[in-house]
Amino acid sequence: MGVVAALGLWAAGATDLPDGAYGKVVAATVVTAVGGTVELSGDAGDLAGAEGDLTVVPLSVTLVGALVFAAGFLRPLRHRAVAGAGELAGWAGRIALLWLPALIGLALTARHTFSVSLGEGVLEDLGDLFGLEPKVGFTTDVPETLFFGMLWLLGMLALALLVSRGAPLPRRLLRFQESVRPAAYAMVALLLACVVLGVAVALVVAATRGHAVETLAVVLLGLPNLVWLAFTIGLGATWDGRVEGPFGLPMPHVLDQVLRTEDVSALNLSTLSDYDGRVWWLVAVDAVLLLAAAFVMAARSPARVRLWQHALHMAVALAVTVLVICLVGRISAAFGLSLFGIGDLGGQLSADLFLRPRLWSALGIALLWGLVTGFLGALLAWKVRRPGEVPDTYAP
Repeated sequence: MGVVAALGLWAAGATDLPDGAYGKVVAATVVTAVGGTVELSGDAGDLAGAEGDLTVVPLSVTLVGALVFAAGFLRPLRHRAVAGAGELAGWAGRIALLWLPALIGLALTARHTFSVSLGEGVLEDLGDLFGLEPKVGFTTDVPETLFFGMLWLLGMLALALLVSRGAPLPRRLLRFQESVRPAAYAMVALLLACVVLGVAVALVVAATRGHAVETLAVVLLGLPNLVWLAFTIGLGATWDGRVEGPFGLPMPHVLDQVLRTEDVSALNLSTLSDYDGRVWWLVAVDAVLLLAAAFVMAARSPARVRLWQHALHMAVALAVTVLVICLVGRISAAFGLSLFGIGDLGGQLSADLFLRPRLWSALGIALLWGLVTGFLGALLAWKVRRPGEVPDTYAP
């Protein structure tokens, strides 16, 4: 995770940060990737004020960490049919004992203070006259970071058990694997397929339009943020957002165009199509991905599972997946500097950007998509050999 974060920040130009801040920003990036909290603070003297906040999860770093921890957890459990709860807890505890000191070290390292230049002209003259030296810094809430970091680890290990067909489960949980494991595997495969498509698109963009270093930074830090956002938009979900000031989000230009308005903007297929009609292809891509996921889920399910059950499993699994995307895909960032109580300073040293979903409508749309594609995927998998005895007639 540290390597991915370091490479991504290097591509983003963070090595130019003063006072050896690069390593501390890398630590802060890993902290936020596992659910930790990074708090911004500002100080500009008696005659000026500075404030800011930042909420964003670099999901590329999160995804790499999840895959590595899952592989390490499942490796000693492979080729086992059943494992006791105590044994599973023991392996999870070993990993947690290694993760805890690393998390503490990251939380204590991720803190730094930067001096903010007032630029040139009148602002610089006022700063020199009154001795203003604006500063902004970040630090971590250590207890909160440890709590959410350990919770993230346990969640990743539990998900690894759910997804892996070869991982053993305690006897009491075996009855749930027929309904939960195929759906969990299909949803993880769906999310990873979105990331693979995103990487392919990023490579094409880097090769044809240049900006290879900037594209690499997006891939290593926030590619899942973009592709999973695009996935929910393709389903028909709407996100509300706004971009103001000289800073922006690492996103395609069309998204920045929609969001850079005076009021809060709605980000959906309709508003994006006003700038680029190709966004309607997201609907077709989502349909293909969901049908493939539903087919995989049905093919891995026992033969006795009926059509309506496949549809219900797919609907619930997709709704949970969209809920997770909506929770981890939120972005909020703001920074402001004021002199003599006058804020904004002409927009030169302030920024405000956020992105949040319309949650309930997104979940409702996901349920509908899941019901339809789950039913169709089960029909496509009808002739496929599946676990269990295949009946002579398919009972819907």
